Amino acid sequence: MAINKLHDEFHTLDLSTGWEVPPGYPEGIKQKILSGSLDEANKKGSRSRLLKFDPGVFTTAPFVHEYWEEVFLVSGDLTVGNDEKGEGGENFQPFTYAVRPPGAFHGPFKSEKGCILFEIHYFDPA
Repeated sequence: MAINKLHDEFHTLDLSTGWEVPPGYPEGIKQKILSGSLDEANKKGSRSRLLKFDPGVFTTAPFVHEYWEEVFLVSGDLTVGNDEKGEGGENFQPFTYAVRPPGAFHGPFKSEKGCILFEIHYFDPA
């Protein structure tokens, strides 16, 4: 199965443009797709993205999806497991990493000061 990403050598990313709120996410959490695409309906593809939390933003329910996910906290702070009011949970600092198989419940998430995550999402090859 071919990977749907282009050969793309080192280049400077413009972090001031190209951000969008992913479907189902609250305002204040934005993604910037770096490479590839993910077709969740047909369970194929892969993508690399940056995910940015504005300071004080939080989600209120766990996430679960049918693809693999690798997450690296590049900068800022990320709390995992807060309640629906954004309270509690375990705090993580930059250079922490997670990998999750399909069907794994994770979150909710919040960031006190804001953060940037690098994420890779992919389906198992058919």
